[in-house]
Amino acid sequence: MGTPEFAVPSLEALVRNRWNLECVVTAPDRPVGRGLHVRPSPVKTAALAAGIDVLQPAALDDPAFHDALRALRPDIIAVVAFRILPVTVIEIPSLGAFNLHASLLPRYRGAAPINHALMNGETTTGVTTFFLERSVDTGAIILQRSVPIEPGDDAGVLHNRLSLVGAEAVAETVRLIAGGSAPRVPQDPSLATPAPKIFREQCRIDWSRPARDVVNQVRGLSPHPGPFTHHDGREIHVYRAEEAAAPWLLSPGEVRTEGGRLIVGAGEGAVRLVELQQQGKKRMSAEEFLRGYRLRDGERFS
Repeated sequence: MGTPEFAVPSLEALVRNRWNLECVVTAPDRPVGRGLHVRPSPVKTAALAAGIDVLQPAALDDPAFHDALRALRPDIIAVVAFRILPVTVIEIPSLGAFNLHASLLPRYRGAAPINHALMNGETTTGVTTFFLERSVDTGAIILQRSVPIEPGDDAGVLHNRLSLVGAEAVAETVRLIAGGSAPRVPQDPSLATPAPKIFREQCRIDWSRPARDVVNQVRGLSPHPGPFTHHDGREIHVYRAEEAAAPWLLSPGEVRTEGGRLIVGAGEGAVRLVELQQQGKKRMSAEEFLRGYRLRDGERFS
């Protein structure tokens, strides 16, 4: 069970390992893009390419969907980047249902573990497979794989790396469960940290924070959902940033341009913006941005 691109490597890993995949469950086809053309999910596309039947329930509590699953008599349900399952679905497989989560649980429980790990300046993260139970992200851990976070990583880069590591973990987890040797390590709730869904207001850059925090905010939200700031009524998205080395004496949000570099003051230190995008324009380097955008020293990002 899965929908976005993150889940595709896991599906492909199960196919490579020749597991008998009776069915793939994914979201219904949806309109996407400017033209709102109806398209299948990445997981559906991969499943059909592998010759696997697909179920696309509109509602996971639909009794007809439950009946269809029971008719398949599954031993295992593997879940990667999907919706929260009803208990009635979790109880269907004879050997259990498990989920792949993009953090080292119980750290970063929730919908946006990759974003929050980067925003908090973590240097290590990973993936966890765990048995599903009634409460979200709390089930017994089967296995974990640690992954270093590199200084240049943003959410997009880390997402792709974790999806590949996660695929290996999913294949190994299925092998363990099928062989009757899967560990069941309880999570320590005292170590739990939240990683809730990101909303637009959290994407607004707060220049009053220290430069390191601003850089981590940019890393954690780039390329999606996208950190942004405002200048002269225009919304500007920031995709790459780094701490400015020189001791810039700038107030929060104050702009300085020098030799194609774009420096912005923070609550402590300053930030060098490396890649930006004015609303309605293409993404570009700071040097390209400054050639086509009027920005004077001393002006301010709000």
